[in-house]
Amino acid sequence: MIAETMNANGLVKTLAGLKQEQFSGNLLVKSTSREGTLEHEWNFCLFLGRILYATGGNHPVRRWQRNLLTQCPQLDIGQLKQLVVNISNPASLSVVTSWEYQLLHLGVERHQISREQAAKTIAAVVSEVLFDVAQATQVSFQIKPEHIAVPVQLALLDPGLVLGEVQKQRQLWQKTNVSQIKPNSAPMIARKEQLQQQVSAPVYQNLIKLLDGHRTLRELGIVMKRDAAQVTSSLLPFLKSGIVELIELADFPAPVVPAATKPAPESTYMPLIACVDDSPLVCQSMEKILTSGGYLFLGVQDSLRAIATLLSRKPDLIFLDLIMPNTNGYEICTQLRKISAFRDTPIVILTGNDGIIDRVRAKIVGASGFLSKPANADTVLETTRQHLSELVED
Repeated sequence: MIAETMNANGLVKTLAGLKQEQFSGNLLVKSTSREGTLEHEWNFCLFLGRILYATGGNHPVRRWQRNLLTQCPQLDIGQLKQLVVNISNPASLSVVTSWEYQLLHLGVERHQISREQAAKTIAAVVSEVLFDVAQATQVSFQIKPEHIAVPVQLALLDPGLVLGEVQKQRQLWQKTNVSQIKPNSAPMIARKEQLQQQVSAPVYQNLIKLLDGHRTLRELGIVMKRDAAQVTSSLLPFLKSGIVELIELADFPAPVVPAATKPAPESTYMPLIACVDDSPLVCQSMEKILTSGGYLFLGVQDSLRAIATLLSRKPDLIFLDLIMPNTNGYEICTQLRKISAFRDTPIVILTGNDGIIDRVRAKIVGASGFLSKPANADTVLETTRQHLSELVED
């Protein structure tokens, strides 16, 4: 863990450096007042230098809900939040720890939202978080390297591109002379009589409805279909005269499940077995055999994404095809053995060539076993049981 103090602009260099290093883990950012009092905390989850998600600040729930409804206006937010309570397979949740990301993941998994809608929501959320960090007077950060496993990559954002969009937003706020106003604050009419004297009756009635102190400037922007900076600029004369005041709103409650109501974890553990093979028929056959034997199954047909997929799920045993397009089982096995998470994972090579040279080479690259194709069900299950039992004994 590395801790350091910087100004908000230093975040640009930090994210650029983490991208170059292909960093995976969390970047924790804290803002402090001039007196040194903690104001806000944010967390950026990164995978290989790209941003998976960002959360924190004073309105994480409002931010998530607002941007999701912008992308999915017909979505029942309450129903989506209930997925946290009714989730039947906790293991399917992403280990990206924020509940916001988990719910987006589940929404895509259950076809309530599309992956594109989830990706756009994440991009908007990350932009808002970066904007809020950029408004902070002084921030400090901690870099925490961690293994990030992501069953479904909803978005993988380039920090430089996102920061470029945030800079455009900041320039708009500066151009409209509202750069010191925080978009998470809510305008509320403080002097109704004075406002009524300055505007027409229709405008007054409209402002009474809009400026009720229950919507932030960002939320007003969505209602009025205008940029939040433009909305704020239009209110500037009223703000300067004291007719309208800005107040801080509490965040919406997060859909957290009380510990007593959480479903009890399953008492039996079902090992996850992966099969890396470019043939759909082989994967289907292996899935049928292994699931009938009481195992969970992960099929990987894209050899170029095999390592990333395996990293995200960390199976208990891997069946690895020897001959595939673009790469081969030897190369993948060699790379897997260099990763600490797979140092002791049984890796069984699958091949139609049962030659002594292949067996020797498989042993050299760290394979645990060798299985000829086509393999019958009894052989696959016996091989699986044997290697898993050896793993437990070790």
